Amino acid sequence: MKLIAHLLIAATAAVSSSFAFASDAAAPAAANASAPATHAAAPAAKVKPDLAKGEATFAAVCAACHGADGNSGTPAYPKLAQQHPEYLVKQLQEFKSDKRASPIMKGFASVLSDEDMKNVAYWVAAKKAKPGTATEKSLVLLGEKIYRGGIADRQIAACAGCHSPNGAGIPAQFPRLSGQHADYAVAQLTAFRDGVRKNSLQMSQVAAKLNDREIKAVADYVAGLR
Repeated sequence: MKLIAHLLIAATAAVSSSFAFASDAAAPAAANASAPATHAAAPAAKVKPDLAKGEATFAAVCAACHGADGNSGTPAYPKLAQQHPEYLVKQLQEFKSDKRASPIMKGFASVLSDEDMKNVAYWVAAKKAKPGTATEKSLVLLGEKIYRGGIADRQIAACAGCHSPNGAGIPAQFPRLSGQHADYAVAQLTAFRDGVRKNSLQMSQVAAKLNDREIKAVADYVAGLR
């Protein structure tokens, strides 16, 4: 019996020692966990676009439709030269994700990484856009009226409010329209109005109030902006 008692006392002492060690070891860890961080994580450095890669990618993927320097010679395809790069990246991402529907552009955008998109966008944004011309003389006054002043009694906002009086747009917010092909502008305004293009609620709401003649007038006016 005495032997059993000694063994029980020894076991109890061992358990108590182990528990005390565990508690002592956990205490500093808990203290360290609760202590405030003395060094904040440094913000990630912004990666600059690689314009050489952008030029190569543009030549391989985009130039056939949008022109070697971003000045498309085909009215159905938009001019990209001098367009705000943030806007271009956003559109490419939305083509890729199907937020903006276009089977043709989906195919091209799908082969591009976010880095590729940024490189391409900043390269073509640095190219000078060629001016366009307004050709519909009978509509130019109507187009100017809507672009600059909107149509108050139908609650149609002036285009110039977002895209600026000369069509330069606002970087990272609203695209440049100056000199854009009228055919392309008509197609996009119609797509917004008819619910085909859905990646801008603001534009859908504005275009929903325009008839075909007004859309054509605005698009033609925009083509002649400088």
